[in-house]
Amino acid sequence: MTAPRLYVDSADVERVGRLLDAGVVHGVTTNPTILERGGRTAADIPELYARWTGQGAREVFFQTWGGDRDSFLRNAAGLLELGDRIAVKVPATEEGFAAASALVRDGATVLVTAVYSVAQALACASIGVRYIAPYLGRMRDAGLDGDGLIARMQAVCADSDTDVLAASLRSADDIVALRENGVPYFTAAPAVLDELFAHPVSDSSAAEFDAAMVRLGA
Repeated sequence: MTAPRLYVDSADVERVGRLLDAGVVHGVTTNPTILERGGRTAADIPELYARWTGQGAREVFFQTWGGDRDSFLRNAAGLLELGDRIAVKVPATEEGFAAASALVRDGATVLVTAVYSVAQALACASIGVRYIAPYLGRMRDAGLDGDGLIARMQAVCADSDTDVLAASLRSADDIVALRENGVPYFTAAPAVLDELFAHPVSDSSAAEFDAAMVRLGA
């Protein structure tokens, strides 16, 4: 099984920077909604890429835009000029699939985002995209069995170059459950990632160890 990998899904530079500086995430994912929520504009994308790669991000995801194949490709070209750690997100639409296929042929790292069906996942694997991003929380909100669908998505991508990078994860338990079903990659907000790294008993144990060392004269 592929080793698990964590990404932070945010445009909050302070919280993203803390996780990158700690070396606990592989990279950063964004989308237009996340950038807007973080008070950012399209003009900030180059600065964010430079900041995050400087802090150790091995992949930084930005989403292309425009609605049609040619616009997606034109805007993706601008993103790819930022550096070799760019991954381009493309929406799972008819025009998006056409753009994703062209980008893959040109050697770009591509993530098809907002994947909601197993059939879409299979189509992504057939054109060789590196990642697909199903949104677990939104699936559940729509009354779908998100966990089951995402596990099936990863299964149909087996023996291909495509893997699930699960998104819209609302708790550490979401990540654990998907991992138990074979999903390798996860992106989540800083608060959700914090849940992975902390437990009250761990904190109290650490405090006891430190207190003991003080009594030992350290």
